[in-house]
Amino acid sequence: MNDQTHLIVGPGAVGRLLALHLADVAPVVLAGRRPLPAEQTLTTSEGTQRTRRLVTLEIDRLPPAPPTFLHLTTKAYAADAAYAAAMARLDGAPTLVLWQNGYQVQPELDRRHPGPVLCASTTEGAWINDDERVTHAGRGITYIGDLDNRHAPSCRELAALLDQAGLVAVAVEDIGVRLWHKLVVNAAINPLVARFRIRNGQLRDRPFRPMVERIIDEVATIMAAEGIAPPAAGWHALVWQVVAATANNRASMLQDVMAGRPTERQAILQPLLSAAHRHGIATPSLDGLDDSMAQSSAQPQR
Repeated sequence: MNDQTHLIVGPGAVGRLLALHLADVAPVVLAGRRPLPAEQTLTTSEGTQRTRRLVTLEIDRLPPAPPTFLHLTTKAYAADAAYAAAMARLDGAPTLVLWQNGYQVQPELDRRHPGPVLCASTTEGAWINDDERVTHAGRGITYIGDLDNRHAPSCRELAALLDQAGLVAVAVEDIGVRLWHKLVVNAAINPLVARFRIRNGQLRDRPFRPMVERIIDEVATIMAAEGIAPPAAGWHALVWQVVAATANNRASMLQDVMAGRPTERQAILQPLLSAAHRHGIATPSLDGLDDSMAQSSAQPQR
């Protein structure tokens, strides 16, 4: 078993999925604003269940000894506060791993953190059942890299450990591009499934499929203006591949809407809308999505 400690701050779906896998190969601490039950159950993508006993703590009660890796798995809008709360308790500067959607948190924390900063871009699908259970809804792949390509050994080490833990991971030198690719996928999937309260796979059916196609077309134009190359198979193939792989998943934004929580609307849509504005690109579908999500988040939840 690897003796490097992994502190995971943000016990949501991704945080618990990560913790329950890493716990088989390395010491893990799962921290949040409140402690969760130590026994956590993962329902795998194949439908089996396995229970692990984790160390779960309140973030304000973290011991000062720094972990080897500090994984920040909060939503993008909560990342800054979670980072500050964790670092206020820890001595030293662990390797920070950012798992957020969008492309706003990563450059800012890369500038602020005194130690190495890695970024993770994942297409793993998961949702929370309750305080004791999480479901791995769809298998994906996780890319690990750092924005300036200064920490390749750490990226390879973490990717190998995730692979050993059962999460397919690859160390890459172009994580910035990968984050943009993930942003394209998020923009084409998350707002629509959240707006219509459907699972990812339902996007393949009418009336949703033409909506997805229009969003991809707009985003592709923005990416071309930004100089971001598409994957070899193209933007449409990338999005539909993820939809198929996570067909049974409730996207994170849908989970937030149904629970009455804030969404990552700004982290996902604003970088694209800002780029479109800079280049004078019309984005009626993205604008409409942004408006509808802003209105729904402003409504009181019942």
